[in-house]
Amino acid sequence: MGSFPSGLRHDYKDAPPAAAAKRVPRWPWVAAGMTTPFIAAAVLILVSTGSETAAVPEIDDLSRAADPVVFANTPQTGFEPGISDSGLSGDEIRMIVGRGDSLGQMFRRLDLSLGDLDEMVDVADAAFYLRMLNPGNEIVVAHQEGRVQSLEREIDDFKALRIVRTSDNFSATLIERPVENRVVGAHGIIERSLFEAAQDAGIADPVIMKMAEIFQWDIDFLKDVRAGDEFTVIYEEIWREGEKLKDGVILAAEFMNRGTPYRAARHTDADGVVDYFTPEGRSVRKAFIRAPVDFTRISSTFDLARRHPVLNTIRAHRGVDYAAPTGTPVRAAGDGTVSFRGARNGFGNTVVIEHGGRITTLYAHLSRFGDIRVGSRVQQGQTIGYVGMTGLATGPHLHYEYQVNGVHRDPQTAVLASSEPVYLADADLVAFQAAAAPLWLQLDRYRPTQLRATATY
Repeated sequence: MGSFPSGLRHDYKDAPPAAAAKRVPRWPWVAAGMTTPFIAAAVLILVSTGSETAAVPEIDDLSRAADPVVFANTPQTGFEPGISDSGLSGDEIRMIVGRGDSLGQMFRRLDLSLGDLDEMVDVADAAFYLRMLNPGNEIVVAHQEGRVQSLEREIDDFKALRIVRTSDNFSATLIERPVENRVVGAHGIIERSLFEAAQDAGIADPVIMKMAEIFQWDIDFLKDVRAGDEFTVIYEEIWREGEKLKDGVILAAEFMNRGTPYRAARHTDADGVVDYFTPEGRSVRKAFIRAPVDFTRISSTFDLARRHPVLNTIRAHRGVDYAAPTGTPVRAAGDGTVSFRGARNGFGNTVVIEHGGRITTLYAHLSRFGDIRVGSRVQQGQTIGYVGMTGLATGPHLHYEYQVNGVHRDPQTAVLASSEPVYLADADLVAFQAAAAPLWLQLDRYRPTQLRATATY
């Protein structure tokens, strides 16, 4: 349940013409003193066990903010790139790793001591990170006439390796790099498509994709999105030293589809399992997802009188074809047992899953299989294979079928089987609702404030 299966990809169905919606600005605010996940006691949104719930600002105070409003400063401890606390003076060199570079090559170019490099590579915890470099990594070396005094090597956005000269050798330490979690919110109104509206609202594609994944069990983003639908997203951005590193998790979101609101907030349980829940504490997950792959477009729909593109004959097309690049992961649409894994006539590499209740799903034209065998139990969202064009196919895509009692149903329109809803247990529910309360408040207030702000600009 930790990761969300995604059956969503770029543009959704164009909506019918409607009154033009004005571009809606995006309003940031910052919540710091929050570790990722987010705010409260033992609960997600995100929550960190034992932390206090952060105060949530009034939206009216933010409607004209040019910069994020800071709640509190994230403690700035640990590694700061390029600053060594070894106490040793020396010249400093900042190096950016290029394609094919090794530390030995860079040391030679800069006339730094290769003997010092040999000693540093022998230090515990250092060898792997000094040998395995990636293009774009930053390395900072302080030296005196070529003799290394300290070296700091970026590992990722959150960690770095620091090596410091001691009296007779070098010592190495893995350091956490301080980051600032800023909580931002954005609201959009759909005029033509979800992605265009998100772009107008200043929301990056990955964030709007995450939002669509959260609501994919309740909203068919291929067919149901219409002009006038609205969405609000509250999510984290990860910053360091005034630079945005990336977008973080969605803390809460709302989608208003044809006048019906859907909302959810993030929760992490005591075992670290992440899921999204409604205000009543019900998981958003259902027994099946509509599309088991991140696709670029639907290349062929369910059609019992379709002309086959390869055979040029009328042959029923009892599924949906999702076009996607070769190698795109294909995920199980629901929990079940693998009943077939192998080549099947024109389908090429194929997987069939039995889900109980006489429901089966089929996944064809795979380039290769995931780590599954016949008889394997799989969970919804688990990778079972990868998009390809084996068998009779004119291009890379997934052919997906959904059957009930042996009868093919259109995966896009079929009423998918439901499962018993999952609710948070009593104590967990109380904690979740307490932590989520300020987020529901933001969702309640955000949309009208945005519209008022738009009207006054």
